[in-house]
Amino acid sequence: MGKAARNSKGKTMRPNFFVFCEGKTEITYVKFLRSVFRVPVQVVAKKSDSNISLEFIERSKREYVQTKNDQTFLMFDLDVEGMLEHLQKIPQATLLVSNPCVELWFLLHYQNLDVETSSEDCLRKLLTHSPQYEKGTLTDGEKRVLIENIPVAIERAKKLNEYKNPSTSVYRLIEAMERG
Repeated sequence: MGKAARNSKGKTMRPNFFVFCEGKTEITYVKFLRSVFRVPVQVVAKKSDSNISLEFIERSKREYVQTKNDQTFLMFDLDVEGMLEHLQKIPQATLLVSNPCVELWFLLHYQNLDVETSSEDCLRKLLTHSPQYEKGTLTDGEKRVLIENIPVAIERAKKLNEYKNPSTSVYRLIEAMERG
């Protein structure tokens, strides 16, 4: 006698978070968030950031099992002329952009910043709070601050004028992860 076919228990796959980014610091940070929030995040580094395109995104996503609820995020710094306009041409992607750089997002975990700044100034100010900070790595102490101060950093970021200097929308990824 044959075995009865198994019935599905109705489980569905959790949506993927595809994060396309440009550098080691962003990759390290997103992987850290993935470990904290325990959501399926696929980090795709695009070293030649100005060449990020819909075709590259679609080709990269084919390597994964996808769901209809997957989300695509573009995490880039806006200190490169024309980057915002380039990223805005890519449809159905959430921009996680920092002007001037991702270190601004980290800095907002320590202090408010609402005056125009440069990448160098952001890094200098960040080093006053975290003297051991180094691009591409996060110490245990930095990780603790980046998790414990998420609510205040989000509040500070939301008060800034989107895409202007200074501004960051990295918090959108965290809010999406919290929703699961």
